[in-house]
Parts: sequence; C-alpha cells; structure tokens
Amino acid sequence: MFGTESSLSMFLNTLTPKFYVALTGTSSLISGLILIFEWWYFRKYGTSFIEQVSVSHLRPLLGGVDSSSPTNSNTSNGEADSNRQSVSECKVWRNPLNLFRGAEYNRYTWVTGREPLTYYDMNLSAQDHQTFFTCDSDHLRPADAIMQKAWRERNPQARISAAHEALELEDCATAYILLAEEEATTIMEAERLFKQALKAGEGCYRRSQQLQHHGTQYEAQHRRDTNVLVYIKRRLAMCSRKLGRTREAVKMMRDLCVFQLMKEFPLLSMFNIHENLLESLLELQNYADVQAVLAKYDDISLPKSATICYTAALLKARAVSDKFSPEAASRRGLSTAEMNAVEAIHRAVEFNPHVPKYLLEMKSLILPPEHILKRGDSEAIAYAFFHLQHWKRVEGALNLLHCTWEGTFRMIPYPLEKGHLFYPYPICTETADRELLPTVFHEVSVYPKKELPFFILFTAGLCSFTAMLALLTHQFPELMGVFAKAFLSTLFAPLNFIMEKVESILPSSLWHQLTRI
Repeated sequence: MFGTESSLSMFLNTLTPKFYVALTGTSSLISGLILIFEWWYFRKYGTSFIEQVSVSHLRPLLGGVDSSSPTNSNTSNGEADSNRQSVSECKVWRNPLNLFRGAEYNRYTWVTGREPLTYYDMNLSAQDHQTFFTCDSDHLRPADAIMQKAWRERNPQARISAAHEALELEDCATAYILLAEEEATTIMEAERLFKQALKAGEGCYRRSQQLQHHGTQYEAQHRRDTNVLVYIKRRLAMCSRKLGRTREAVKMMRDLCVFQLMKEFPLLSMFNIHENLLESLLELQNYADVQAVLAKYDDISLPKSATICYTAALLKARAVSDKFSPEAASRRGLSTAEMNAVEAIHRAVEFNPHVPKYLLEMKSLILPPEHILKRGDSEAIAYAFFHLQHWKRVEGALNLLHCTWEGTFRMIPYPLEKGHLFYPYPICTETADRELLPTVFHEVSVYPKKELPFFILFTAGLCSFTAMLALLTHQFPELMGVFAKAFLSTLFAPLNFIMEKVESILPSSLWHQLTRI
C-alpha cells in the first residue's frame, strides 16, 4: 500500500506544467466538439442526442421499463387509439371562420402595411378553390373554362379581371364568389355579390341534379355545383352574422347542417359548418342549443377541434364560475360540478395548450389564417379571435381558466411521448404553424417549450472550465502545479483515511495476503 502511494507521489512530482496544459487543452477540445454536435443535433431534431441514446438504447439494456407505457395507457383510452388511426397528425384544415380577403384581410394591409396571410396559406386556398369550384367538364362552358384558369392565377388582379370576363359571357356563380371574396371592400358589398352567386348557383344545381345519373361526367359536375351552393350559403350566413343578423345566420347554418348530413359528398365535411353554428349560438347565449350541437358532434369517432373542446369546457365552467373562489376551494375541496368543470378545462388544454394564453390575454392576437393546424398555434388564434368575447360574457369563466389550466401539464409530463385523453401531442405542429402564420410580427407559440437539455449545459460548462484551466496553467505553471497537487491530496485524503483504519483493524498477515492478491 505504501509502495503504491510513493509511486503515485513520484509520478505526480515528475509531471511538468506542459502536461497539465496539454491535458486541459485536450479536454477542452473534446468537450467543445461534443457541445457543437449536441447543439447542432438539438437544433435539427429538437432533442439531445446523448439523452435519446440513453433512453432508447441504454435503459432497455439496464432493465428500465416505463411503468406507464403507451400500451397500458391507451388500453384504458379508446379515444386515443381511434384518433391515432383516423386523424393525420399534421393535416391542415380549412378555417371554418376564415375572414374575407377583400373586406377584412386587405383592409388590415391597407391600414398597417402588414401582410396577414402567408404565401403557403394562400397557396393552400388556391388548391381548395380548384377542388371546390372546378371539374373535368368545365371546358364545355366558356365561363367555367375561364374561371378554371382564374383560380390558378397567382396575381389577384388577374383573377379579378378573369372573373369579370366570365361574367360578360353569362351569370357564373364562381365568378361572383371570387369577386365577393377578393374585390368587395365591405361585408355588405360581399353579401350582395354572394346573393347574385346564389341565384346563379341554384340554377346550375337544379340542372345538374337532373342529369347527374347520365354518366360520370354529369355526376362530377353535380358534385361541383353542390360544393359551390354550400359554399355560397355558408358565406351568406357568415355575412349575416357579421352584420348583426345572428338569428338569420343561425337558421341558415342549421339548414346547411341538415343538407350536409343528407348529402354523402366527402368535401362537405371539410366546411365544418357546425363550428360556425356554435359561435353564432354562443353570441345569442342560447346555451341549451349549444349543448345539443355539442352532443351531436363531440363524438369519439369524429375529429376533435379547439372549438368543440373549449366550448364544452365553457358550458361546464358557466355552471360554477360565478361563485368559484380558489381560496374557498382549497379549504373545502372541489364540488362535483367544479370537478367536472376543471376536468373539462384540462381536457381542452390537453387538446390545444396554446389557447389559454390568448383567452387570458397573456399573448396578443393577430388575424386568423385561412387554414389551421389542429392542436397548433394557428387553431388557437382562430378560436380565441372569435370566442374570447363569449368567455368574457360568462362571469368568472376566465378566472376559473386562469386558476386551473396549468394543472394539465402536471398530468402529462412528457406530452410528445404519451397523452392522457388524446393521442400524444404532434411534434410537427411548430413547423407547420411557422408556414401558416406571419412570423415577421407574430411569435409562434411552441408546446412543449424546448429547453436546453442537461447534456448541452454540462458540456458547455465542462468546455469552459477546462479552457480556463488550460489558460491558467499556461500563464501560471508553478502555481497551478501546486494547486493540482493540493487538489489531488485533498481528493485522496478520505481514501487514505479509510485505508489507515482498515490496516489498524485487520491483522497484518491478512492484509499482507490481500495486497499480494
């Protein structure tokens, strides 16, 4: 034992300051390379490489098993399984409450000089218009052939000119739609054009309805005319809602919902007219009818939305929010009604965690995009833009939301790996939202918030510490040599103390045999 200590002491005494400089410099270089690689991997994939390898490969080898695996959690949750299979994680949906380009978006641009819509969003709208308003038989009618080219135009003025050209030939419903959407500068003017579109669209619909069974070409034309008619009636209902004729808007939306259920055209479900109906009923404070609509559409087999989840939470919060007090609830506990309201809020926040900050006005709102990503920041903006007034109207609802919404995150510590009531939160929402939202003047909300992994912080600290040691050793070699010897002596002092105690307790012959082994 004493021979080993003397050899170690002699080895440390023979080390030169150059050795310490080389040692610390090499350590600093290695930790710096690790830091650069970790940072690059984190920026590209959003996770730590070392942490991912540890969790994915080392933990199974060491026998670690996640007690709450997705299989076990999803067994008790059929909704998560069905949604995982039926809903694409990053499918972009048409915003049911999208604004008018000419009367609303363009006016915002004229006043502020900012573009509220991104190129990606407008490109998606162009694709939607071609899907809704064109078909293979458009070449048979000159006006429809012109409009087919108009919907593909990128220049707004070229589209408007083509629409006027089509109207010179005949009353074309899709030409009136384009002018109402993009040329009309007021809602009243847009409504007037949509009424003209309705008159032309109903005539085309009746003619194609009689011929739809004469062949696939006529059937496709009837589908197109059906889409056009539904779109016009929906936008007319939205005009009535914006002009204050809410009861008239509700009647039109109810008729559209019945028409949508009667027709078996898959494109009609993309309009999500029930969300327009929910917003209008909330404006009328007709909460019984709101509950009836929710009972029909808040179903496991149907894709969820922020409108469905947060409206359900608002109705349950309305029953208790006026008398809710966090101090009283902490003393006596939550009642059954309060528990139901809190669970509904947790359910809504789990579906879309971005909404509460907009409802609580912790983050400023912008004009909603024409397309939204469910569970993303774009959907949260679209929901809060139209529904914030309804939450403010219910006394205490925002206070209840403020007191309870953050509790959701304690239930789901790892939202990207597993969910509670819904499938795990998609990791692709941030990328899609950055394409849909104008990031020039809006900071996209990210969930879960990406924090620097521990290993990046550790390697950064190690790199800085070893670089400082290398610099000090180069500048003060003798002083650092003394410091290194003192540090090593202090480090090995407990071990030497333990060895001395062991030598005093064990017989010398036994200790001699152990050292020989």
